[in-house]
Amino acid sequence: MLHELLMALLGYTGDLVIDVTEHRNSVGLHSPYDGLNSGECVFKLAPDISFIQPSERDAIERLLCLGFYYRELDRFATKSRNLSWIRSMGDAPLLRTTELLKRKKKKPSVYRRAIANGIVEILSVYRSAVLQVEQKLLSDPVPILATVTRGLNKFDVLLPPLYELIVEIERDDVRGGQLLNLLHKRCHCGVPELQACIQRLLWHGHQVMYHQLASWMVYGILQDQHGEFFIRRQEDSDAENEPSRPDMFEKLTQKSPDDASLTDWHLGFHIFLDMLPEYIHMRVAESILFAGKAVRVLRNPSPDFRCQNSVLHTHIPRGLHRVQGSIGRFSFQKEPSTDMKLIGEELLPQSEADKIDAMLLDLKESAEFHKRSFECAVDSIRTIAASHLWQLVVIHADLNGHLKALKDYFLLAKGDFFQCFLEDSRQLMRLPPRQSTAEADLMVPFQLAAIKTIGDEDKYFSRVSLRMPSFGIAVTSSQLDLSKVKISTDGNSGVVAQGSASEMSLDGWDGIALEYSVDWPLQLFFTQEVLSKYRRVFQYLLRLKRTQMELEKSWASVMHQDHTDFAKNRKDRMNCSISQQRRLRSRPMWHVREHMAFLIRNLQFYIQVDVIESQWNVLQARVQDSHDFTELVGFHQEYLSALISQSFLDIGSVSRILDSIMKLCLQFCWNIEHQESNPNTLELEHITEELNKKSNSLYTILRSSRLAGSQRAPFLRRFLLRLNFNSFFEATARGVLNVVRSRPTQS
Repeated sequence: MLHELLMALLGYTGDLVIDVTEHRNSVGLHSPYDGLNSGECVFKLAPDISFIQPSERDAIERLLCLGFYYRELDRFATKSRNLSWIRSMGDAPLLRTTELLKRKKKKPSVYRRAIANGIVEILSVYRSAVLQVEQKLLSDPVPILATVTRGLNKFDVLLPPLYELIVEIERDDVRGGQLLNLLHKRCHCGVPELQACIQRLLWHGHQVMYHQLASWMVYGILQDQHGEFFIRRQEDSDAENEPSRPDMFEKLTQKSPDDASLTDWHLGFHIFLDMLPEYIHMRVAESILFAGKAVRVLRNPSPDFRCQNSVLHTHIPRGLHRVQGSIGRFSFQKEPSTDMKLIGEELLPQSEADKIDAMLLDLKESAEFHKRSFECAVDSIRTIAASHLWQLVVIHADLNGHLKALKDYFLLAKGDFFQCFLEDSRQLMRLPPRQSTAEADLMVPFQLAAIKTIGDEDKYFSRVSLRMPSFGIAVTSSQLDLSKVKISTDGNSGVVAQGSASEMSLDGWDGIALEYSVDWPLQLFFTQEVLSKYRRVFQYLLRLKRTQMELEKSWASVMHQDHTDFAKNRKDRMNCSISQQRRLRSRPMWHVREHMAFLIRNLQFYIQVDVIESQWNVLQARVQDSHDFTELVGFHQEYLSALISQSFLDIGSVSRILDSIMKLCLQFCWNIEHQESNPNTLELEHITEELNKKSNSLYTILRSSRLAGSQRAPFLRRFLLRLNFNSFFEATARGVLNVVRSRPTQS
């Protein structure tokens, strides 16, 4: 009887101890009764045993529950530790497909297998206790039931909660990070033995997580075959709905290495919240995501980048420097270098990878999970990855040079170049842009201005291309047919018209934009969103400079004509008096022009000096002090946000007023040039009136309390002081003083 009991305690039933479910099925009594689903023990003494007292039956059946729990735990461990699907990978395709279908139903889990390993450890301790009980029973001349009860009493607090745990795991299909979260919650209990047991299971689960973290943060490889890690590929979210995975892999292989690297960085991986344990903070998960992506970038540099750096590491003879500059930056990409393998080691030295691996190994060997230690280790790893990524972008990829180039061309720091460009294209921009050749027409004065002002010393100019977004693709210097170029007698350039072209409004030239070619790895820093912000500021500054130049050109042309007329008519008193009368009539008009020029000139000085230069100095100081890639990205975002906000591009009312003022200035300049042949005093009156309204509204908005407390305040006060140095704007805004102008007589 006692031996039958000991066998039942190890999960084996017989004639005396029966499994109620199996017994009913054997006699044909099929019922929905299932001990596994109901949570009740199905090990019972046979009902036909009559020589056992009721009290003894109760004590034995309480012990039999341990055997039932042992059997179910052992069944769960055996099923979770089944590795037959690994062996099937080398079988025939038909067998492999059948095995894959089975796996789809079973959903294998490496985390469950780790927990099963911990359960096997606990069950081995239980089996040892049963063996000790058997030895005591054999050595005792009068074996009693109390020996069995005393030997297995400690497992009454362990096996039932473990059984409840596996029931919940199988019922809710708990896997991956959800399983870790479940174990972490069950660790908080008042029974020390059970708490130590659950912590051991959690330790086994964390071993899998640390393996995945090491693969991700040391090598940049996402090793998550069953979708249980909280870092996941973007395309894996729809993996179950994908009809054929090879099609997706074929699309990925068609991409260039640079495109794949960019996609991985920006959209390739994300945090899967369903598998993120609650005790791991979202900030820590983001650091893990960033560290792995950074390591992927550092360990997989672009082939073009490797060639460029290998050329820099080789010694170039002294006489070849000039030839190298004339050939360009693509001349050495075809030549293989023996130093290509050294580039990857320089980006992420093996010593740094070993340091990251050692940090994770310390966490892995710890008996308990300490949240503070885990977060400190992750922060240290993120700092290492960010530092080396900073070296890659700032030092190896010459970030500061590209920032300076963007400032030169997108923020108009090369004023002589854009002054020459606008002068050469002035006559072209007087006409509506042609839809078919607008970009090519602009590229002619663009290249001529570069020849006159830039020369060969600027290696970044080849990355800049001019485009009209509303007209089509960008036109670079290599696509331009210089046979179309002609130089007019007044020094301005133009393009010979070829066929008819559809016309648009004069404001169509406001869509002029620049494109900047960025190589790997600078695409990680200069994203499309960042370049779009640069383009937005460029379009605004170019229109402002064009307006300022038109105001100057109109004044210069009229003064030149006036001096010419005075020189011709100084001996003729009648013509001289007519010229003086014309001057007197046009004096109010020149007051308006001076008002326009004063406003545009001060606005341009404010943006170029108070905004761009000051923010550029702040950015340069931060770049020198920072050695973290994420900090650098944040500083650059703040730099762009400051440019946009302090230039009033984020305030719709102010930007609309400035836009209308610039349009009024251009209309005024065009009317001035045609007033000799077709004077239009009514339109000039309308322009003057609108200018007064817009400038007063602008000054009123800029002095509002809403802007006074913002980040624009320090330099905005200087701008307002320059505008209102003699209280003219303040007086006109209040309606005290009006601009003196002639009004048409009303009938």
